[in-house]
Amino acid sequence: MPKAKAKATRKPRSKKRAQASGSEIQYPRLALHDLRPPRGSHRARIRKGRGPGSGIGKTAGRGGKGQTARQGGKVRPGFEGGQMPLIRRIPKRGFTNPFKQPAQVVNVRHLGLLAEGVEVTPETLFGAGLVRRPDHPIKLLGTGEVQGRKFMVKGVAVSASAKQKIEQAGGTIA
Repeated sequence: MPKAKAKATRKPRSKKRAQASGSEIQYPRLALHDLRPPRGSHRARIRKGRGPGSGIGKTAGRGGKGQTARQGGKVRPGFEGGQMPLIRRIPKRGFTNPFKQPAQVVNVRHLGLLAEGVEVTPETLFGAGLVRRPDHPIKLLGTGEVQGRKFMVKGVAVSASAKQKIEQAGGTIA
């Protein structure tokens, strides 16, 4: 006759609750010496070339012999082993102006940050935080609405759509 298995009895889980006075929950005090990084977030660095038992000994992940196995054995960017590099094989055309300054863009919807009837100049746009450099080119574009406010624009390039919207609202462009 087989033995009857003893039925495992489970103890009821104890329900621990924070014993606090009133509705405040007590937390342990946190100090700098108690801080620890999360488990598994830091791994020991790989120590290359420290014998066959390390798993990355002998050539230390550099493969066989040759230039790339040596210390400092890298080639400059674009070097193709002596073959005529691609950058020298392709025909060259055109010119890129190294002094070109792209215009800072301000849309007409952002003019709502300025006071009614104020002169829109590079300085006022800079004061309102709409541009970073008042001494660099600025261009007003026509995205958004002027909301029926009159603006006087001076010293700022204006697109055709922005000019139309500002003039429809009763503003002027100098």
